[in-house]
Amino acid sequence: MGSELDRSRRLTVPELVARSARRDPDAPALVCEADRRSFGELEERARRLAGALAARGVGPGDRVAMLQYNGIEFVEAFLAIQKLGACAVPVNFRLSREEVAYVLDDCGARLAIADQELAPRAGAVETLVVGPAYEEAIAAAAPELPAHEVRGDDLAFLMYTSGTTGRPKGAMLSHQNLVVNTTNWLYEVGARADDVWLSGLPLFHIGGLNGILPFLHLGALAVIEPSGGFDPVLSIARLAEHDVSMCFFVPTQWQEICSHPDVGKVDRERLRTAMWGASQAPLPTLELLAATFPSVEIVNAFGQTEMSSNTCFLRGADAIRKMGSVGRPALGVEARIVDEAGADVPRGEVGEIVYRGPTVMLGYHGKPEATAEAFAGGWFHSGDLVREDPEGFIYVVDRLKDMLISGGENVYPAEVERALIEHPAVAEVAVVGIPHPRWVETPLAVVVAEPGAEVGEDELIDHCRARLAGYKKPSAVVFVEDLPRNAAGKVLKRQLREAYADVVVG
Repeated sequence: MGSELDRSRRLTVPELVARSARRDPDAPALVCEADRRSFGELEERARRLAGALAARGVGPGDRVAMLQYNGIEFVEAFLAIQKLGACAVPVNFRLSREEVAYVLDDCGARLAIADQELAPRAGAVETLVVGPAYEEAIAAAAPELPAHEVRGDDLAFLMYTSGTTGRPKGAMLSHQNLVVNTTNWLYEVGARADDVWLSGLPLFHIGGLNGILPFLHLGALAVIEPSGGFDPVLSIARLAEHDVSMCFFVPTQWQEICSHPDVGKVDRERLRTAMWGASQAPLPTLELLAATFPSVEIVNAFGQTEMSSNTCFLRGADAIRKMGSVGRPALGVEARIVDEAGADVPRGEVGEIVYRGPTVMLGYHGKPEATAEAFAGGWFHSGDLVREDPEGFIYVVDRLKDMLISGGENVYPAEVERALIEHPAVAEVAVVGIPHPRWVETPLAVVVAEPGAEVGEDELIDHCRARLAGYKKPSAVVFVEDLPRNAAGKVLKRQLREAYADVVVG
């Protein structure tokens, strides 16, 4: 009886889609350029793909890496992996071969699903390549799933975030994490079954994939932007072609969309919600967005991978009067603002925002010390320094750790510093974020060269380009004789950010 009770209480991510498929199998679920899937087709293909993965030895708890560009197959694979009780591990396709190898080794990938161009990066891991082999595997498999009960607290999603120690950490997310985040999102944003969704985020980004789940749950249509670099002309065309009613773009994308003469093609009566997030938005960008779409509700979604991902929302009428705020905590998220000792700070004072609730991750994969540090005092420590105004709206002031956000992508200076220090001409280095006209922030390397060494900016940037994803390489290098330090020997990065804030980068 116990197992039957457990089964009756469960709700997993694939079941969100199965519900919509049972209700209206012919309704359109996903579109990506000329490729389309109804809910019935998506469910059947995901079930068959799950069978094909099981035939290749994938079972409960196994990690399956996803080296894929944006496309409907990405969503199919994500659902199929989880139907088996296995764990999906999306990998940022912009990572270098060395970075991908670390992720695959750290997670212990049993198998990889990869687009043909990306398949070589899987190395020795057995790989199912999207294309003829993928389609043959689906066609040959039965839609009946192997007998295994997937529980709400099972690991569903392993998402790697850049690490302060120079190596990424895998945030472990359960089915419950993702399901509750989906319902939080629906409540906060007010999506409906007749909405059409489009997002400018890549699907390997937690916000890209989690942004689709609410619409699959509702039985609504989600439009997937193909990978290949953001183009405001194409995004505007898709917004118009598909009568999109809700969409999400990072601030730099909104700036380009709203500045483009084609923006008038977007149906402003149909578009009712314009969302932004992933990085802080300059006030001129928010003002331009509000002026371009004056009758559209502007919503800021704030969060982080470890929280599955959304923690705060700034909604509707508050978007203008509280411009610059990330909003208030979501309904299913409990938050406090604390000092270094874990005590609440008075409202209006700066402290670290910490969280508790059903969307908090299970921990960091294979890193018990990092997990214990993150959950000190029984709350998840975000690393964001914030203040709260008299109405309870949160404003991000700084980051407790050194992370910067460049064009919506997280960049930890420790990763870049680790790559630079491998160059024989570099004695010491500190990497900080400085303003960028398009990406909001970009990495700057402040380098102390080895005595007598001759090295230039371009050489060091190329050195990083060969070892890191392109968005992580420094946009500029400054050479100094010494790095500023405090009495304990710690590099004063705030001082460096202030000193080089006016460095001009293209």
